[in-house]
Amino acid sequence: MIAFEQETGADRDRRLLEAELARLHARVTAGPGSAPPDAGGEDDLGDTRLARFQAAFRLSPFERELLLWCAGAEMDGRFSPPTFGEALSALDAGHWDALAPGAPLRHWRLIELAPGPGLIDRPLRIDERVLYHLMGVTCVDPRLDGLLQIRSGATRTVTPAQADSAADIAAALAGAGPRPVVLLDGADGDTRERVAAHVAWALGRVPAVVMADRLPPPGADGVAVARLVEREAALLGALPFLAVSEESPAAGSFAAELGCPLLIGVTAPTPGTFPGAIRRTVPSPGAADRRELWRHLLGRDDEADKAAMSFRFEVGEIEAIARNLDGQGLRNACRLHARSALGDLADRVEPRAGWDDLALPGLAMETLRDVARQVRNRARVYEEWGMAGLSPRGLGVTALFTGESGTGKTLAAEVLAAELDLDLYRIDLAAVVSKYIGETEKNLKRVFDVADACGAVLLFDEADALFGRRSEVRDSHDRYANLEISYLLQRMDAYRGLAILTTNLKDALDRAFLRRLRFVVNFPFPDASTRERIWRLMFPPKVPCADLDWARLSRLQVPGGHIRTIALGAAFLAAAEETPVTMAHVLAATRREYAKLERPLTEVEAGERA
Repeated sequence: MIAFEQETGADRDRRLLEAELARLHARVTAGPGSAPPDAGGEDDLGDTRLARFQAAFRLSPFERELLLWCAGAEMDGRFSPPTFGEALSALDAGHWDALAPGAPLRHWRLIELAPGPGLIDRPLRIDERVLYHLMGVTCVDPRLDGLLQIRSGATRTVTPAQADSAADIAAALAGAGPRPVVLLDGADGDTRERVAAHVAWALGRVPAVVMADRLPPPGADGVAVARLVEREAALLGALPFLAVSEESPAAGSFAAELGCPLLIGVTAPTPGTFPGAIRRTVPSPGAADRRELWRHLLGRDDEADKAAMSFRFEVGEIEAIARNLDGQGLRNACRLHARSALGDLADRVEPRAGWDDLALPGLAMETLRDVARQVRNRARVYEEWGMAGLSPRGLGVTALFTGESGTGKTLAAEVLAAELDLDLYRIDLAAVVSKYIGETEKNLKRVFDVADACGAVLLFDEADALFGRRSEVRDSHDRYANLEISYLLQRMDAYRGLAILTTNLKDALDRAFLRRLRFVVNFPFPDASTRERIWRLMFPPKVPCADLDWARLSRLQVPGGHIRTIALGAAFLAAAEETPVTMAHVLAATRREYAKLERPLTEVEAGERA
């Protein structure tokens, strides 16, 4: 048996191109009007790269032959770079507008004119990228390095719903005009790019990502880049995807100049930036999708359910976490992944308290446990049981903790976070609220977006500073302040995590805001029996104490936060003296705390009078 070496696609393209050059040389030698030579064989059927190139760029027979001649000057010693005059004399069906600026050869930069006077006598050269394409070499124009990235290779994972979305978008593109633009919002940037890749594959095209931050500003350079990208799309059979992270005039100008189908991934499209665009929303994975993906990647079910319920990660994030587990628990890996994005707008609080550390009336304790139950089961009720479909509003579990400073509001937030095994973030209001118009909304959006994905508990401490009464509009600042509050109410309605708001002044909150809160928990000033329990909690068994009178300490009219401060002060006094904590230490620490509060310590509180 004789073995024949199989010809590669690139080898075939080059062989056919060389055959075309041989025919051209024979035709040019014979002169215009002569019968074209017949090389015979199956390659005369027109299925050549040059023939497909001619169709893609709508070249006339003369333009095709002129381009081939320029290619021959680079590949075949029998040719020299032609001038336009030589081509008009030697080739059939020549036409003067072949080198017009708007004609294909120059519009698409397929050939270049060498310097020199006049048009007829200037040598013509083929563009290097075009020559490589005709030879069967796959590459990207070097002028687009860093700006255009081809996404070839294995299919990137998407959920069934995202695959359906890609099919819908592909159908919309196939039925649209010659240069449709589709805006993809929803999900995150990586997911939008994944869906765009599936759209390209569904249309038989190659995914190509255009980096918006590398685009030149609107103008001649921007037009040139758009032309090159469009040419690459034609050469490679690609579908461009423009990833826009924020509002960009360059992106809008690029989309307007591009003459081929375009997908644009946006976080929040600015009205008017991409006029006439078709808009589609890419869905994020649901709880069932997340569970199946975790099970597939981990090969086990033990932690998949909890991770799917607690963390609303996108597909790419789930893949990255599973890939880098390194023996650590899945839940810890999920929490670590989510922590970095909120660093400059919120402070993470490490929850250390449990239910036994709270000293609250029965109704308040039961309400807090109800909060925990709703957060723990929100994915099942909203997504698996479909309750979220009834209305997109009011999906968040929001609670208002109201009461004097030190009554345990922040401690209760820690207890809930510990019970739910979720991260707790105290929102830095100074970092969120900005004097610049529109910046507060951007900061709030970032807070809620990140928290919504990782399931974090948000604690807006002393929230009346941000969520206070909406003011009457007296000037532009009042108008924008009210817009900020309205945006906040909208985001809280849709937030699928737990947002806890604490305030010392419940009456300072807007009533419209209060109506949207699911839970309101009152933290009353502790009575004597509650204060005695708090005092006992403040001195763990390891603390050496000497005859502390709990009943006497309960007479001090201070809430739990101040009791803790006094207990710490007494412990440090005792440690300095290397003695157990005594009533004298506690009394000394109490006097300092009362002085700080600018309150007199009465004889009854000090135990000096019954």
